[in-house]
Amino acid sequence: MAEQLLTGLKVLECGNLVSAPYLGKLLADLGAEVIKLEEPGGDSARGRGPFPGDTPHPEKSGLFLYLNANKLGATLNLRTPHGRGLLQSLCSQADLLIHNYRPPEMAGLGLDFDTLRRTNPGLIMTTISYFGCTGPYRDYHAFELTASNAGGWAFISPGASDYADLPPLKAFGHQADFQGGVHAAVASLGAYYHRLLSGQGQHVDVSIQECIAAILEMNFTHYTYAGNETSRLGRRSIFPWCMLDCQDGKLFVINVEEDQWQRLVELMGNPEWATLEIFEDRVQRGLNYDALFPLLQEWAANWKVADLYKAGQERRICMAPVNTMADLFASEHLKAREFFTTISHQVAGTLDYPGAPFKVSEGGVETPRPAPLLGEHNEAVYCGQLGLSGDELADLKQRGII
Repeated sequence: MAEQLLTGLKVLECGNLVSAPYLGKLLADLGAEVIKLEEPGGDSARGRGPFPGDTPHPEKSGLFLYLNANKLGATLNLRTPHGRGLLQSLCSQADLLIHNYRPPEMAGLGLDFDTLRRTNPGLIMTTISYFGCTGPYRDYHAFELTASNAGGWAFISPGASDYADLPPLKAFGHQADFQGGVHAAVASLGAYYHRLLSGQGQHVDVSIQECIAAILEMNFTHYTYAGNETSRLGRRSIFPWCMLDCQDGKLFVINVEEDQWQRLVELMGNPEWATLEIFEDRVQRGLNYDALFPLLQEWAANWKVADLYKAGQERRICMAPVNTMADLFASEHLKAREFFTTISHQVAGTLDYPGAPFKVSEGGVETPRPAPLLGEHNEAVYCGQLGLSGDELADLKQRGII
């Protein structure tokens, strides 16, 4: 197998669901050896759908299979002294330990950095939690929903809403957790680069609340510069900035500049109503949104999404199709970039998955391996890497340590 960018990097992953597993996936996609250490009952993501045939099965969770491709899988009960001892032995051979257990649980699970670094001064440990390892909220129980709200993202979503009586909305799924994984990847590889220069490991502490607050664009400066609190309520001051219903789906259109609007008017066939004073500039169009939107909608309803998008592209009009999952799988662009990948799993079968969201000119993604079965690589990890015998492995299994 050809060398990849992170070939030789040895990573241990502990935890559940999304943030740490997505960090591990990003590293594994680049060639790192990632050993996923699951509790004997398995990562809780194994209980999350979707499942083939809509039948729950711990080896068929779509979320788990996607997040854990390209990893080795072993079980380890960190709630036992022997389990914590095995973790310490594995850490003595590792470059990076990543996990998303809550800070108050860490010491009891053997995830104490000062202890682990005694056997491996070069070890890097990355902790992803919702509020970080310090501060008054460090011990709080939290979930993805908590972080989306605590980071300020939900308060400003959905933007430009007319419905003051409706509550804020968070983005679909585990987006805050994925952000935690991405930010942790950057910080962890930075720490690894520092270790290559200094020989010293360190503890990387990632707060998902801070990951979310860090990507709220200019909304903080609106407040610090002018004391203005960004709100999700109220209409856009300029228009068009809206979704339009076409024959076969939705299309987003935004015309911030006058020349964009004029090209849209031309595409619409220069209708007489476009010359009315109430539509003479973007501000007037924003003030008279109620009159303009039905006219745009009536015109767009005669188009198919792909045709209108192509026509807009040819005239440099800002438009974007609102893709469904089926649209993405059928996308000629994503096919040309070989984004989706087919993986055969011995229990779940052969399915298509999103691939790595990047290309590199050398040392890129290899043919992916399927996500591991629960404990699939116990022998390879404990016998192959730690030198345990088959009898010792069986004893660990019998005692519930693996």
